[in-house]
Amino acid sequence: MADSMSEMLRQDMYCEGLLECFHDLKGIDKEIFQLLNEETDALTVDEIAEEIDRERSTAYRAVQRLLSAGFLQKEQINYEQGGYYHVYRPRDADEIAQEMQRMLNDWYAKMGNLIGEFSEKYADGEAQAEPVES
Repeated sequence: MADSMSEMLRQDMYCEGLLECFHDLKGIDKEIFQLLNEETDALTVDEIAEEIDRERSTAYRAVQRLLSAGFLQKEQINYEQGGYYHVYRPRDADEIAQEMQRMLNDWYAKMGNLIGEFSEKYADGEAQAEPVES
C-alpha cells in the first residue's frame, strides 16, 4: 500500500519521483527516461537494453510503460530494402510537466470535493448512523 500523504510530505522528494507518483513507474523506467534524455539521438530497444545492461524484454516492457504514460515518443524508421524498426526519444519536458500539472489540478479538485463530503457527513460530530441489518 502507498505511503500516507503525511508520510510522503515528510520525505525528501526529487523531480524524478514524479514518474513514480503520477504514473506508478519503476526504477528501471526512470533509468531509461534519464538515459534517453541524455542521448542526442533516439535509441532502439536493443540499444537501450545494452546501455542499461538488461535483457531486451525487460527494456521493452519499461519502454512500453513509458510510452503508455506519455513520456516517450516512438518513431518508425524504414529500411530502403523493406522492413522497419522503431526508435524512442523523450517527449518535450514542458508538455509532460503541463500534463502532470493538469493531473494534479484534477486530483486536488477531487480531494477538495471529498473533504467537503467528509465535512458535511461528520459536521458537529453528528455522523449519520447506518442501519444495521440483522
